[in-house]
Amino acid sequence: MLKLSFNTNLIEAGCDEAGRGCLAGPVFAAAVILPKNFHNDILNDSKKLNEKQRNELRIIIEEQAVSWAVASVSHDKIDEINILNASLLAMHKAIKKLTIQPEFLLIDGNMFKPYKKIPHQCIVKGDGKYAPIAAASVLAKTHRDEYMIKIHRKFPDYFWEKNKGYPTKQHIRAITLNGISPLHRKSFNLNEQLKINFG
Repeated sequence: MLKLSFNTNLIEAGCDEAGRGCLAGPVFAAAVILPKNFHNDILNDSKKLNEKQRNELRIIIEEQAVSWAVASVSHDKIDEINILNASLLAMHKAIKKLTIQPEFLLIDGNMFKPYKKIPHQCIVKGDGKYAPIAAASVLAKTHRDEYMIKIHRKFPDYFWEKNKGYPTKQHIRAITLNGISPLHRKSFNLNEQLKINFG
């Protein structure tokens, strides 16, 4: 059973990212403020849900959340500032887009850069412990998947509609055959990681 809040008397926003381990495309992040009486038996860490469950939950969260926002940071910016900083930047951008300013931030993971003067708490595997973080993980994941399916039409050789940019065998094989696309993250040093010589 997920906990609904860390501080019962504060307006809390849960924050999480999606796409950090991908080889291509942007990293997405979401921030979600849930109502105090929110309840859903299915809600969990997005990685523990199937695609149908995530898409159903996205509708529920976007309809019932007090406020929610999704933001992304491009592959070029990832190459410029590294994936960790890009993930944190995406979280900041999502928090900034909220229509209500939270009084406390629940962050998935073990690292965060303070946003303005809002206190925060990092929680390892928080998306499986706190409902606001789980909700953020669902929105970040579904919005990113939607983007990768859309951009797949422009770069069909990499099967992003299936792998969403993650290093699956099919994706790696596609890179060996076609080289890297303009959306691949060059700072991930794909030559070394995949033992491929792209020339």
